[in-house]
Amino acid sequence: MNRLAEIRKSLAIACWFMFLTFPVMVIRVNTIEKVIDWRWLNMLYIGAGSFAVSLLWRYLMGRAAGGPKPAGPEASAPAPPLQRLREDPKLYRPALLLLAAAALAYPFLVSTYQVNIMVTALMYVVLGLGLNIVVGQAGLLHLGYAAFYAAGAYTYALLNHHFGIGFWTALPLGGLVAMLLGILLGFPVLRLRGDYLAIVTLGFGEIVRLVLENWNAFSFGPSGISGIPRPGFFGIEMNLHGATVYLYFLMIGLCLLTVFVVRRLQDSRIGRAWIALREDEIACQAMGIDKTRAKMTAFALGSTWAGLVGVIFAAKTTFVNPASFTFLESAMILSMVVLGGMGSILGVALGAFILVLLPEYLRVFSDYRMLLFGIIMVIMMVFRPQGLVSGIRRTYEYRKGEPVEHGTAAGR
Repeated sequence: MNRLAEIRKSLAIACWFMFLTFPVMVIRVNTIEKVIDWRWLNMLYIGAGSFAVSLLWRYLMGRAAGGPKPAGPEASAPAPPLQRLREDPKLYRPALLLLAAAALAYPFLVSTYQVNIMVTALMYVVLGLGLNIVVGQAGLLHLGYAAFYAAGAYTYALLNHHFGIGFWTALPLGGLVAMLLGILLGFPVLRLRGDYLAIVTLGFGEIVRLVLENWNAFSFGPSGISGIPRPGFFGIEMNLHGATVYLYFLMIGLCLLTVFVVRRLQDSRIGRAWIALREDEIACQAMGIDKTRAKMTAFALGSTWAGLVGVIFAAKTTFVNPASFTFLESAMILSMVVLGGMGSILGVALGAFILVLLPEYLRVFSDYRMLLFGIIMVIMMVFRPQGLVSGIRRTYEYRKGEPVEHGTAAGR
């Protein structure tokens, strides 16, 4: 009877997917002959595929939940994979060495186009980790993150256009300007949380974009700023491929620095304050944590990384205009954090790679690639709402006079 119920649920899911994809997969308008082509075979493929995937998923989930349970009060469930990796670094050191070798050899084995895509993916990894400080660690829903991204890009573009300042001088200045802008945003939203905070940050992002688009005397309006120089290397002239490879290694270094800093922040006093703020703001304040300082620090640090990547974006494209910093950009970065797993460094990196690389490598499916992209996102949010890699929630036990730290996967 239980199996029959699972089959019925899978059939319902298949029918739902067939209904959702009907206008795109079945109906095709032939504008030349002015007729409608009905592709009913596509609906059969969608229904059979979604039914098989749903049935397989339910079977695997049933096997995972139906394993033997530990007996006795002292028995405990086996540690999750992430916890085992944290407790035994020897498990992932060979994989890290292999990954490092592959990363070093990658730009010399593929085309300039592929290296350029990977540079974009690495930029979004840093952006996702920066937003993860605000959303994943401090629990502050931020929908205007592209404003700080734009601040860094325009800092480099304007300083170079008016004063001839180079990339390496503009890089810290872009981070500083974005940090000050984050502090400026932090002051009026100290008392807000949840949906109200999201609305204010969304409005802030749109204000910055509209100012850049309409203040022609300052930002050159919709025309943008072109001719931005790429980063140099001790005055050596580089062609397009050489400059792209140079940016690739620069982004590798920035990603490693970002992971190191974010990891240290998680283990610091301010990191624990962010987690307390995320879990319960009232209890956090009752415990004596400075809520104002925690929020301001989260906004400032999260914005700094966006400013740094903004400078690199301007150097990579050699052109900036307000159309590159719309709300869709903020939503995309937030999707990377949510898809990967809020609070998880590895999860955010995976989410960034998936959302940047997947649409590119699905180009072979032509008209259907964005449909497949959307289906994958829906499946993830239905069956894995905590993200690809859920964060590690720490618990402390006091045993025989010695505090013992444990890590458990944080369910969301």
